[in-house]
Amino acid sequence: MKRLLNTLYVTSANRYLSLDGENVVVLEDREEIGRIPLHNLQSIVTFGYTGASPALMGECARRNIDLTFMSGHGRFLARVTGEVKGNVTLRKEQYRVSEDREKSICIARNFVFGKVYNARWILERAARDYPMRLDADKLKEKSAFLYNSLRDIRNCGDASKLLGLEGEAASVYFSVFDQLILQQKEDFSFRERSRRPPLDPVNAMLSFAYSLLAGMCGSALEAVGLDPYVGFYHTDRPGRISLALDVMEELRGVMADRFVLTLINKKIMKKEHFIQKENGAVLMDDSGRRHFLSVWQERKQDMIKHPFLNEKIEWGMVPHAQAMLLARYLRGDLDEYPPFLWK
Repeated sequence: MKRLLNTLYVTSANRYLSLDGENVVVLEDREEIGRIPLHNLQSIVTFGYTGASPALMGECARRNIDLTFMSGHGRFLARVTGEVKGNVTLRKEQYRVSEDREKSICIARNFVFGKVYNARWILERAARDYPMRLDADKLKEKSAFLYNSLRDIRNCGDASKLLGLEGEAASVYFSVFDQLILQQKEDFSFRERSRRPPLDPVNAMLSFAYSLLAGMCGSALEAVGLDPYVGFYHTDRPGRISLALDVMEELRGVMADRFVLTLINKKIMKKEHFIQKENGAVLMDDSGRRHFLSVWQERKQDMIKHPFLNEKIEWGMVPHAQAMLLARYLRGDLDEYPPFLWK
């Protein structure tokens, strides 16, 4: 159970929510483990299938407190809202901003800034932690390039130029990604990013991790009332969760890339977990996916101190924190959207 800003997150799957007077009560095995006054909350998000009492759902609807249900894996299931839907005004503002190029670029460049900033610190930490096992000078050279790119990204006012800056930074970052693989080099190597299809085990894991992360971001945006299909950086396309992909940009390196490197360097994933198709595509087999997902769920429970909120939260809550901050910015509560800057 975690209260973040004015939202209560119940992250354990075996907890039931009920109403007692003016309070939401959290129960585990029918024992009360916490209670929070409803007047302190704007929304409640619960993960798992245990559920909430009809009385609580009715009171949340009456008070216009969003009650959102997620699966244990973080997939959005449903949201209970009252007659006065504050999310309508939020989404209308989201749509207005998405049509305004000048306002959209202000948000888009912060997504890209966060992505490049985090990529740089992944290289910096690797050079610091393994100076004798890596080409530290080369990593420092690439890090310096990314550092200089941050200034250009911060001042960029053109969407096509921003796309070019992001692509160039990603190319520089991935040019030394293979160096970060410290174990199982004979089975896991990285030459370049290949997507459709992935052509090696590393790309197969990166693509799978990005898909999981995109789903997490989409669910987080749904939970705060934003439309995950209308973005500010990724253009609208039928069936594409553009805003989820926007938010995911700043989290790719710290939540997906580092996770994949951990799986390889700690020898959690092995070459036996992959199969190669006739067209050259490399995919995880069923055993590999189960292994991957099991460790992914464990990783989401690790704690981190959020750099902007200055609070300790689970890694799995980071997309939710960023979605809330984006909603606050669009409502006018923040002067600027704060990207997640890891160090």
